[in-house]
Amino acid sequence: MLATYDLKGKKALVTGGASGIGLGAVRAFLRCGATVAINDLPGSPRLAEQVGALKAEGHDVVAAPGNVGDAGDAPRMLERAIGDMGGLDYLINNAGTPNTTSPVPPADFERQDEAFWDVLLDVNLIGPYRCTRAAAAALRASRGAIVSTASISAYGGGGSSSPYCATKAALVVLTKEWARALAPEVRVNAIAPGAVDSAWMCRFPDENAMADRIPLGRIGSPADYGEAILFLAAGADYVTGQTLIVDGGWTA
Repeated sequence: MLATYDLKGKKALVTGGASGIGLGAVRAFLRCGATVAINDLPGSPRLAEQVGALKAEGHDVVAAPGNVGDAGDAPRMLERAIGDMGGLDYLINNAGTPNTTSPVPPADFERQDEAFWDVLLDVNLIGPYRCTRAAAAALRASRGAIVSTASISAYGGGGSSSPYCATKAALVVLTKEWARALAPEVRVNAIAPGAVDSAWMCRFPDENAMADRIPLGRIGSPADYGEAILFLAAGADYVTGQTLIVDGGWTA
């Protein structure tokens, strides 16, 4: 059953919102009546496609092109989106990258060079910081909430690469730090997704067998993760500083 909140008049910004988990979150907020700014990379055909399709369905959406991995572009994107919507209640730090199309073994230090690290740190870790910093004043004013997308790989590895796991583990720690920093006006939480049924850049060789290892018997859909994000943003008034594992029981 889908959760329902009355979010008419509320404004949300979802980074990386034109596909995958981000789009699942966008649709969850729109279903509840919120205005949503959808972020994706500048020039992304997915962004124009999704904004057009959602507007055609009658939803109140705003395109927010920008690169969260860019120190100048991220705050500019936030400022424009907040201005376009007239405020901000929910920031969803979802944009991220594995920076690889296939998993990189932990021992492969050559592929995990400093340039590889730089991309992952800039997008997956410093990107959420840039967005959080730029949105802090607006969220304090609205007594809003932040939800970031971490990963179950933050807790035991096994992700697309060791640097990827490290950025997600650091995001779990920053969720606690930001919850203290922005309290009591702003709640800050995260989700740690497991397998996702979406066109994620990195493909794992055993994807077809993943469902057999998940107690609920299926890979999570973007809508599954979007519901968890919606709950932490709009419904969990006494929850902050927490990372909710959402993996169908995979790590149980």
